[in-house]
Amino acid sequence: MRPHRSPAPAALRALALALALCLPPPTAMAAGTAAEASAARVPTPADLKPGEYLWHPEIAPDGPVVLVVSLDEQRAYVYRNGIAIGVSTISSGKTGHETPTGVFTILQKNRVHHSNLYNNAPMPFMQRLTWDGIALHGGSLPGHPASHGCVRLPQQFAELLFGVTRNGDTVIVADARASAAGLVHPAVLAPVASGGQPAAAAGKGVVWTPEASPDGPVSVLVSLADHRVFVLRNGVAIGEAPLQVEPGFAVHGSVLMVAGDAQMPKPDATGGTQPSRHWAAYPVLGVDADSLAALQLRLMQRPLQVDPAFAAAVQDILAPGSTLLLTDLPAVRATPAGQSWAPVLESDPPADTPPTSPGG
Repeated sequence: MRPHRSPAPAALRALALALALCLPPPTAMAAGTAAEASAARVPTPADLKPGEYLWHPEIAPDGPVVLVVSLDEQRAYVYRNGIAIGVSTISSGKTGHETPTGVFTILQKNRVHHSNLYNNAPMPFMQRLTWDGIALHGGSLPGHPASHGCVRLPQQFAELLFGVTRNGDTVIVADARASAAGLVHPAVLAPVASGGQPAAAAGKGVVWTPEASPDGPVSVLVSLADHRVFVLRNGVAIGEAPLQVEPGFAVHGSVLMVAGDAQMPKPDATGGTQPSRHWAAYPVLGVDADSLAALQLRLMQRPLQVDPAFAAAVQDILAPGSTLLLTDLPAVRATPAGQSWAPVLESDPPADTPPTSPGG
């Protein structure tokens, strides 16, 4: 029986999912108790067999979705408003057709789709990640990487996921184990320094055109390599600004932050306080859970600053489920062949280039 068909009460299912997504696999059990403990304990992502998944959207009924795909685990983790609501087995790209790692937005959705690259193969509930052929979709899961670059999902899970995502939602593809979330404050977006005084302006080169995409989920990319902050809404670039980086500061990887509902008081430029969102942080590339607390303390010392007016404008459009990626990587990534470059956060395809059908 697949785990997602368990008849447990909602409260028990919520607890089970929280444990399954946040705890490591159990260690060896004492002799004589293994059978009883195995029957009673909550399944973990490692317990899932090919084609199985856990799905409990009632834990967080509303809000934008973030999907974290772990290639080495062959698992996909689903978060809504920063809360885990599901995990699934996957099948990613095989040798020679590896699924590219990076941060993407969902660019296009199609319930009924067929590949024009591989014998018209069916690709139900397709969600496009790049314009050159990488997507999420339902398909067969043999228990190992087997696709031509796409991320295959169990058919029913692909349909469920399709029903809760929107264009512009964030998808992280990482070649590292997904870690449990912690709380962190992305100080780079605060228009005041840690002591309450206004932050220094980061310089010229600020672009802010929110009218280019008036609504939709907001994604912020903070690139230490580029010394720049990029803002996208519904997958479309609406702003960017220079980033001041304190010499020697580094993330040593990437951290995804998801804005939650809860708010806390923070000092403002007048000496008073203003509400500031809690953020859940997911170390998805390079950073592990143990180093996340140290990073949080370091961020509170304001090693990163942007123009205060730009920071305030970004704060105004944030909502529960908005995402911020803090990374040492540049805002471009190499394709698997290493011959061309594409944005880390994809937006519109080139005007003169039609989209390539995903390749299975």
